[in-house]
Amino acid sequence: MDPSVREPLVRKTSSSYRTFPKSAGKRLDKEYLRSLHNERLYLAVFAAVLGNFSFGFALVYPSPVIPALETHPNPALRLDQHTASWFGSVFTLGAAAGGLSTMYLNDRLGRKLSIMFSALPSALGYLLMAGAQDIGMLLLGRVLTGYAGGVTSASIPVYISEISHPGVRGMLGACPQIMAVLGSLILYALGKYLGLVLDWRWLAVAGEVPVLTMIVLLCFMPNSPRFLLSRGKDEEALGSLCWLRGKDTDYAREYEQIKDSVRKQSQRVSCAEIKDPFIYKPILIAVGMRFLQQLSGVTCVIVYLQSIFKKTSVILKPQYDAALVGLVRLVSVAIAAVSMDRAGRKILLFVSAGVMLVSNLTMGLYIHFVPASLNGTVANRTLVSSASLAAETTNYITLIPLLATMFFIMGYAMGWGPITWLLMSEILPLKARGVASGLCVVVSWLTAFTLTQFFLQVVEAFGLEVPFLFFAIICAGNIIFTGCCVPETKGRSLEQIEAFFRTGRRSFMR
Repeated sequence: MDPSVREPLVRKTSSSYRTFPKSAGKRLDKEYLRSLHNERLYLAVFAAVLGNFSFGFALVYPSPVIPALETHPNPALRLDQHTASWFGSVFTLGAAAGGLSTMYLNDRLGRKLSIMFSALPSALGYLLMAGAQDIGMLLLGRVLTGYAGGVTSASIPVYISEISHPGVRGMLGACPQIMAVLGSLILYALGKYLGLVLDWRWLAVAGEVPVLTMIVLLCFMPNSPRFLLSRGKDEEALGSLCWLRGKDTDYAREYEQIKDSVRKQSQRVSCAEIKDPFIYKPILIAVGMRFLQQLSGVTCVIVYLQSIFKKTSVILKPQYDAALVGLVRLVSVAIAAVSMDRAGRKILLFVSAGVMLVSNLTMGLYIHFVPASLNGTVANRTLVSSASLAAETTNYITLIPLLATMFFIMGYAMGWGPITWLLMSEILPLKARGVASGLCVVVSWLTAFTLTQFFLQVVEAFGLEVPFLFFAIICAGNIIFTGCCVPETKGRSLEQIEAFFRTGRRSFMR
């Protein structure tokens, strides 16, 4: 489109964008969204979320590997209970470090280059684990893959939100969670069905495939238009948006709206600006959601799932636990992806927190009130000692913890799993988006590491029902937090969301 023709049109639409005085502007927005070509946008998102696939693969890598290493003939590689615990949990420390570094990388390198940068520690980590000669190499490999996961966790949601338009941003915002769950399922499948054919080292080699595919595809994908505009690369930003939306669309109008929003913000947030509600309110909401998400107990339930099932004598073979839970997560996240742009974010968060509340409460009350002779508990104490006991089904009432756990995972995956990541990338202001997204990842994984480390100690001291009742209280708090603090962002552009926090006027969100 000729600039001389485009400029008057842009000035006219920019004014209506800021005030939303007429319904005609809204109709024009809907017509614009219907005219867009999303094929290239979907390709860019797919290239980026391969990093989440690798993250999910690396997260559960210890599941099939620890049993093999516990009986390894080489003493230098043989894991005992202490080293096995660190082999599983050190990943979260690496992820926290990755989130911390992303506070710098996201604003310096940009979203796309930060994702591409994560391929280096990820590939090196898998290489170390594939060729490990001692436990030190295994732990270092886990730290590096965790670090890469922390970088992608902070960068990919921001990249997707900044290249997407309101019509599909909710659906695409759920893709990182879908790919992470899919990565976990693929790892389980490789470990279960190929474990007898492939050595555990080949699982690490398999982890290199999505990493290398991601970096090759991203070489051909554009940078975020918003990031390019914040760096003064106007022509490159216009070309990026043209590639994502299609040449025969009115992408120039959207470009000017984005440019108008970026122009109002300085390059980087200063210490004095943090006092501005426009900056600190969305940051507090995003960080609070990440904190409450982990306090709801999801990481503890996933990490100690098999031990919990054995302790409560669930009618299920242990080797199918993880795969079944992963399948439920995948289906539930897919449902959330379809529903987010229709039902909205807040309603799914309410439903999600409500289901998790009931599930945790049911689990805690079941363990507390059902006699040990029926639920298989051993003095309602340590998970470690009972994990080695064969589960003896004595009553069909033991279906209750299985169903409660399945509904908990389902509830989490439908709301507080994917939507917390999506809202983080939607509500954070552009000038603080890189730093704040990294802060969210740091808070998330440090909370996960702390809960995972103290979970067994609490169980040994007070019983298994205490953590679940605590998680239920947190889920009740999630409902209150959603109602009081979380804005509905369905169908809103990132510029509209920023205008809402800047002015406090709800008319911007209608």
